[in-house]
Amino acid sequence: MSKPIIIGIAGGSASGKTTIAKEIMDQFEKTQSVQIIRQDEYYKSQSHLTMEERLKTNYDHPFAFDNDLLVQQVNELAGGTAIDTPTYDFVNHTRSDVTNHVEPADVIILEGLFILESKEIRDLLDIKVFVDTPADIRFIRRLTRDVKERGRTLDSVVTQYVDTVRVMHEQFIEPSKRYADVIIPEGGENKVAIDLLTTKISSIIHHTMV
Repeated sequence: MSKPIIIGIAGGSASGKTTIAKEIMDQFEKTQSVQIIRQDEYYKSQSHLTMEERLKTNYDHPFAFDNDLLVQQVNELAGGTAIDTPTYDFVNHTRSDVTNHVEPADVIILEGLFILESKEIRDLLDIKVFVDTPADIRFIRRLTRDVKERGRTLDSVVTQYVDTVRVMHEQFIEPSKRYADVIIPEGGENKVAIDLLTTKISSIIHHTMV
């Protein structure tokens, strides 16, 4: 198996990173094997902390993630070895006992807040993408997701956004945009940018196969 194409997709919380990753997968899964690795699943385990202590964790800071494990597993996957990725329990605020088996693929997509912020992760990437969505749209999406899917209260989501999400975005995520090869405004709604991105991926795949 030849070295896979590794694509990093970064951007603010609820910017549309997952939507774009799925769009790419839909474009290539008929001709290439594609795997998506989500940085959200690599939050550090907090099983040693009480629930009260877990609730105080700043989940929007790079230190909340186990990037060492992420880099290790992506290197294994790129080398042709299957991996078992962690999964995160967002209700109990710690790593789940469940793992997700991932087989090697032609295209590996890394998606997450700090994919471009980390040099160790950036060094793995063939294409670096930043999803640039306005703050108000991102907030509305995050509010809806966290209440419906993660069992959060409206007040807790608003407080977290004001106290940490916005601050961490401005400090860490927005500056990482300068590392991007491709910037996609408006997230998954920008079909032209997605088409251009998939064309570029097709070109890289073609050159690696000839």
